[in-house]
Amino acid sequence: MDLVKQIGADQIRTDLPQLNVGDSARVYIKVKEGARERIQMFEGIIIKKNHGGISATFTVRRVSYGVGVEKTFPVNSPNIDRIEIIRKGKVRRAKLYYLRDRVGKAAKVKQRL
Repeated sequence: MDLVKQIGADQIRTDLPQLNVGDSARVYIKVKEGARERIQMFEGIIIKKNHGGISATFTVRRVSYGVGVEKTFPVNSPNIDRIEIIRKGKVRRAKLYYLRDRVGKAAKVKQRL
């Protein structure tokens, strides 16, 4: 193992649930405002996962006041307090970019039981 992978192996988080594309998730983020720190929730559908190892990221999309909002989170970030999986999605694609063009009920993902 080279030095970069060895250092990165210590930083990988193991306390997070299995994240899959199509799942609805709540991501609790630590937000620092001046001297205070609070936890803010971001809830939506996971539309993509990138990379692996220490640089793994995932993108969550939601519609807020009629505007689509996407946030990309590093999986191993210390700023993520916790992640809750609300429901499992049944999808056949690795990236759900087509949800960007859909509105209303057409933007829903079937639930996996």
